Amino acid sequence: MDLPFDLSTGQGAFLAAALFAAAVIRGFSGFGFSAIFIILAALITNPLPLIPVVFSCEIAMTGFQARDIRPHIDWRRAIALLAGAAVATVPAIAIMARLGEQEARLAISSLILVLSLVLLSGWQLERPVGRNGNVGVGAIAGIANSAGVGGLPVAAFLTAQPVPPAVFRATMIVFLTGIDVMALPVMAATGLVGPETLTGILLAFPILGLGIWAGSHSFKAVSQSLFRRAVVLMLTALSLINIARLAL
Repeated sequence: MDLPFDLSTGQGAFLAAALFAAAVIRGFSGFGFSAIFIILAALITNPLPLIPVVFSCEIAMTGFQARDIRPHIDWRRAIALLAGAAVATVPAIAIMARLGEQEARLAISSLILVLSLVLLSGWQLERPVGRNGNVGVGAIAGIANSAGVGGLPVAAFLTAQPVPPAVFRATMIVFLTGIDVMALPVMAATGLVGPETLTGILLAFPILGLGIWAGSHSFKAVSQSLFRRAVVLMLTALSLINIARLAL
């Protein structure tokens, strides 16, 4: 069987392992799936055609987790964040779709590095953020989502506030699902979605289910803050590796 996106067997195996690891992380923490998978994919191929596959997977994963997260969703915050993202999604994706492979890999790696450093900085907000602040962060996330990493600005934003872990996880999942639903039609209009996208989705689903199951069953067993920090450190290291490889 020929793999989509002109992937070799070795690349396909690497991406399958990356997908499983990213799904475990999403099942556990509610964020990091897209960023982890895309930064790993960027080590071996152009990640842009894979972003619609990732977004479709992210939407599907919410179905696995819906019953568990429903009581903990901060709907007011999630809706404000999504309103901001809606403003930025179309122009950001239109620009990203015009980049060549090297430029796309560099742009995505650089964006992930900057956002990961913000998360690692320990930045904290001194006062509660209102609706306008949430809308503004949502717009930044909409821009970042053109690279498939719209969750990182919101993760940094929520981490800087006293948000309970269950609420953080549930609200992140709802927000990520919403911005992915917004982004997919725009990506289709810019030529990033095609027949190979569906093949990629079908190949990914069994791996996703197993990863989400493993991550969700670990949610209460490990410290959320330590786990999130480990994920961000991994993203930082992988971003630096990617940038260094592209610069050589």
